Amino acid sequence: MKRLYLIFAVTSIHTICLAAPNAPPLTKPINIFNGHSLKGWHAVPSASQADWSVENNAIVGRGSKDRLSYLVWKANDLADFELTLRYRLRGKGNSGIEIRATHDPTGKRPFVGYHADLGHIGIGPHILGAWDFHFTQRDEPTCLRGTHLTIRANGTYERDKIASPLSLADIQHENWNHVRIVARDHRCEFYINKILASAFWDQAAGPKFDKGSIALQIHDSGTWIEFKDIWLRKLHTK
Repeated sequence: MKRLYLIFAVTSIHTICLAAPNAPPLTKPINIFNGHSLKGWHAVPSASQADWSVENNAIVGRGSKDRLSYLVWKANDLADFELTLRYRLRGKGNSGIEIRATHDPTGKRPFVGYHADLGHIGIGPHILGAWDFHFTQRDEPTCLRGTHLTIRANGTYERDKIASPLSLADIQHENWNHVRIVARDHRCEFYINKILASAFWDQAAGPKFDKGSIALQIHDSGTWIEFKDIWLRKLHTK
């Protein structure tokens, strides 16, 4: 049986993800937003449903309260995949995309999982283009924009700078930007406008982080963000 090998070439300044030439073909991408309704999506918490709507062929999220509001795609068993979409943030705000999201039994947040952060220009490298970790019984290390983070099995961290990472000049203010998230095993990459923003390898991950849901997020009251052209491609690793 052919196998797909994920190779991370790590230097002091850059991490590159390469697939072997004999990798099996990728599955066909599917459009998970029809441009007309929220069919297949639901809000968490359910009381935040009114924060989400469809306007001009885009999912629109408007934060009505200071709370975590999510719009969750129906599939809850997504493991290795490539997600692409476009987003537009109006004004200032804090948003993002949760992946491999599962219920947080502690009630600290709606979900535990990995979170690709989006925010307005100037919000800081800890949000725009960064990875955020929503854990319960583990430390939540920083993975700033421009960083490749390795979480070792023993809980220690190694951070490397990405060569030519995403910069603020690469972001279209109040206009459409393209996002690509690639998750293979516990190695995840976050691109904005085809430029690597941040990446991580979670060697300490347990089964809880093997698979889960995809969720769009509104973080704060007043955040106004739009998403469209949402495509999901499952990846075969064996």
